[in-house]
Amino acid sequence: MNPFYILRDRLKVDLKILMIYIVLYFSWGFVMNEIGIYAEIARFMYRFQIITCYILFMIPVSLVLRGLPWHRQYAYGVVLMGFFEFGGYALGTSIIYEDNIISQLFNQSNFSLAMTLFFGAYFPLGNAAVRGIANALGLK
Repeated sequence: MNPFYILRDRLKVDLKILMIYIVLYFSWGFVMNEIGIYAEIARFMYRFQIITCYILFMIPVSLVLRGLPWHRQYAYGVVLMGFFEFGGYALGTSIIYEDNIISQLFNQSNFSLAMTLFFGAYFPLGNAAVRGIANALGLK
């Protein structure tokens, strides 16, 4: 089967489910950015990046990965977040606070790796959360 059709089929989602993804991931992104600022770990340079990262990147990836076993979602998520994290720090659109707690624990050289391993878990956790919310609301 053509990979384009497989991708297209995986991205098909009911509007109500999509709205759950949008509300959940936007809230998640906003809270995580605020925690990053408050704890002086890292932050987005611009607040609109919550939309570009969490809505325009992470939701489509989550949709493509949903239905896979959690360990495969995590593995693919780590790979994709690795490129995303690396790009954000390399371009300077994600700001790392000097001497933050993650850098203190794992050293500055491992900061991107630690963030990638952490954020890779968003895909299986996000898909499970959306599924749980949809079930609680009586949606498919």
